[in-house]
Amino acid sequence: MRLRNVLIAVNDMDRAIRFYKEIFGLQVILDQDGNVIMSEGLVLQDAKIWQRFLDKELIPKNNMTELYFEEPDIEGFVKKLEGSDFEIEYVNELMEHSWGQKVVRFYDPDGNLIEVGTPVN
Repeated sequence: MRLRNVLIAVNDMDRAIRFYKEIFGLQVILDQDGNVIMSEGLVLQDAKIWQRFLDKELIPKNNMTELYFEEPDIEGFVKKLEGSDFEIEYVNELMEHSWGQKVVRFYDPDGNLIEVGTPVN
């Protein structure tokens, strides 16, 4: 068995695509009208479709999952993030763990938790 994708629900598909393209450099692989597959295995699902499918309330910022990215130039990434036109809500600003890894955590525009850290050797 193999994990193929990670799906997150988004309220504004165009904004979400732009966010993941501009901030992370991901590209759209397939757009299936409310379900967009991006590079690196990220799938964006229109929140209205996802909620109808699940028949449950969607809870942004639930902190139960996290998308994790690695970036060697973390300081450069934070500058890029702060220079973007997206309003960024930080969970924690750039910090360094006791083992030497630098990380920053924030929410995407739809309340999905993201961590970006320096590679761990």
